[in-house]
Amino acid sequence: MTAMTLATARQRGAASSGGRFLRVPDVMKTTGLGRSTIYRMVAAGTVPQQVKLTVQASGWWQADIDDWMRERLAVGPLRS
Repeated sequence: MTAMTLATARQRGAASSGGRFLRVPDVMKTTGLGRSTIYRMVAAGTVPQQVKLTVQASGWWQADIDDWMRERLAVGPLRS
């Protein structure tokens, strides 16, 4: 059996070597951000958009959150 590509895994919503879908509590634990901060940043376009999984559930692709965190580290601390 061949390995599933990340794109195929995303389309199928299946786990792959690229990750899995994270729900809000998982994103909170991973990033250290609060629920309202995550949604505010999604609305502002500064955090990846969640994917609608079912009528009542949505989640973030783990690799997208990981990439976003690496990008944040590369930018450095925010200054006010």
